[in-house]
Order: sequence, then C-alpha cells, then structure tokens
Amino acid sequence: MTLASPVSAANHAGADPGAPGRPKPALPQPALLEGEGTQVRLRDGAPETPAPSALSWLVADADSGEVLAAHDAHAKLPPASTLKTLFALTALPAVPSGAQHTVTQADLAGIGEGSSLVGVVQGHTYQVSDLWRGVFLNSGNDAVHVLAALNGGWQQTADKMQTKAHALGALDTHVVSPDGYDADGQVSSAYDLAVFGRAGLRNPDFARYCSTAQSTFPGNDGASFGIANTNRLLTGADGVQRYPGLVGIKNGYTTNAGNTLVAAAKRNGHTILVTLMHPQQGGGFEVYEEARQLLDWGFDATGHVDPVGSLDALRPVAHETRVAAPPQHAPTRPHAAPVTASAAASASEWQQTAGLVAAGVGLSAAAVATAVVVRRRNRLARG
Repeated sequence: MTLASPVSAANHAGADPGAPGRPKPALPQPALLEGEGTQVRLRDGAPETPAPSALSWLVADADSGEVLAAHDAHAKLPPASTLKTLFALTALPAVPSGAQHTVTQADLAGIGEGSSLVGVVQGHTYQVSDLWRGVFLNSGNDAVHVLAALNGGWQQTADKMQTKAHALGALDTHVVSPDGYDADGQVSSAYDLAVFGRAGLRNPDFARYCSTAQSTFPGNDGASFGIANTNRLLTGADGVQRYPGLVGIKNGYTTNAGNTLVAAAKRNGHTILVTLMHPQQGGGFEVYEEARQLLDWGFDATGHVDPVGSLDALRPVAHETRVAAPPQHAPTRPHAAPVTASAAASASEWQQTAGLVAAGVGLSAAAVATAVVVRRRNRLARG
C-alpha cells in the first residue's frame, strides 16, 4: 500500500517550499512512518517511486535528516553485518587508532560458525586502525571480537551499543551479538540503520573507513595481503556496476537476515542515504540494484517530495527547566537542566514523540498526544 499524502496546490509547481511568500509544505503526522506499506508524499513533477522487493527500505536526505520515502520503516528484522555501523559508532572512540594490541586467545573466543573473517591471528600485534579496516572492508567478525575486548568485553559492548542506539533515537534495535551474527532476539530496522549510517558519516574515522575500497592487512612475518570492501556498489566487483559518488557505508548477509545494506552517495554537494533489508527477488546482488534505484530516485526526487519523517524525530530531547527567580538583590540567570544519557535512554513515550517538535515538525499538542497513542498501539502490534 502506497500512501501519497496530498499537499497544498501552492507547492505543486515544484519550487522551493521554503521560498519567501510560499506556504510551507504540509507536514507528516508523527506516526506516519509507523504505518505499513510505502510512505511517500509526492508533488507534481516528482519521479515515480521505486518498488524494491526488500521487506523494508528507506530513502533519506543525509544532510537534513528528512525521510523522503520508506516502506515498513520500523519493521524489526535481523540486521546482519549492517549492525557493525552501530558497533563502530560505539567503539571507535574507545581506543586511539594508532594504539597497538597483541591478540590473545580470549579475544577470539566465541566467534560464530561461518563468520566472515579478515584473518586476525592470535599472538600477532595489530594497530587498531588495521582492525577497523578489517571490520569495514572484510566485515571481519574476528576483528570485531578483538575491538570489543578493547572496549570492555563482548557483553559490555552489546550493552553500550544498546545505550547508544537509544541515545540516537533508534528504538527498534535490540543488540545481542555486536558483530551482527544471527542471534535470538537481535533486530533492527531500516529506520534505525539509516540513523546509524547518518551518524557514522559525521564521524571522520567512520567516514574514512566505510569509503575505503581497497587496503592491506598485516600477515605473518611482516608481510601483508590485500583486502577489498565487500560493498560491490563501492568496488564494482562481481559484475555489479559501481555507483557514482558512493561514500559507503556497510553491507551484510546472514541466513536469517538475507542481504542488508546501508549506502550513501554524494552528488553536487548533496548526500542521499538508503537502507534495505532482505530483498525477496533476484540473486545475492539484488540488494545493490535495488539500492541503485533508491539512490537515483532520491537525487531525482529532492525538491519534488515532502518529507514523511525525520531521522532526528525520536531522539530524546533535553527539556529546559527554569527555576523561580530569587530576590532582586541577588539576581541570577535561569539555567537549563540537561537530561543525562541514562535518563535520555529511558525517556517516556511522550518525550520521544515530542522530539518531532524539536526536529522541526511543529505539531500541535493534540497531534503529539494522538501520535503517542498511535505509537504505543503500533509498538504493541509489532511486539
């Protein structure tokens, strides 16, 4: 089901909706992305919306965070190695990239059977930056295990990832295995993966690693061997045509998740971000072709659609608290009481939905209250 919400006739000409004297475009309801099916709000002149076979997908403007179109954006599905985007956001700040670490047997314990590996060897000393290239290029679960050990341990890293997800407003994600390996209860969504991808592009180290097509990895006796990014849209490998201007981000595959992908491309200083989860048609590389369609559409549709949501919408909001004024002989300035990370992560349903107001949606109090009810109902329906 496709929902193409009408907009005012004043916006049908396709001109800049923010131009002086022109009314702002009609705004989406808070729970619009909670709905089933494809959500898109076309203006006259907008290109036809693609219909990928993926169970869930999303197209966003990475600069503004506006969601241009989506299909079952909050469906909870296994993320496979695209969950490594959240792992990187969580663990990259923990250890300096220039630090060195000698791998122990304990570091490599518990790697799932059939995992993708970059070739980390016990007893070998690696620079942290080499391990990160192993994560982003080869999707190496062995490198993830070593970095998680440096980040406090496997379970501690999973817990930190969960906290990070909530702090970013990614409420669909449940972390069990930091490397994205199939695990009972581990899920994310096209919306959350887009949130992680966008946040990653704002981190210089993340952005550099995820856009690297080829590199080398330390081997035995001081030698090294070549490694290549498994994102075929970036490398053009296996007959998949490279996408012009691609800047990453991360692909994934497991038996339960199927193929998943977070991809972004830049054109004329503008960045479009897409996510796809588990295409139902084509072969193993279909996810790249469907991503290509969504990226093309995103660039063509910019300026011809009104947003259906925002990647900032569900971030917890720090509310300003003003104290009573003291006697006039001791004037002081009112101050804001910031919300702590732990309090933000456990923000109420009302606060999470009210984040839409801070994101620029500008809803009335009644609309926010209605959104809370709808959001709660949808959460219960999805389990």
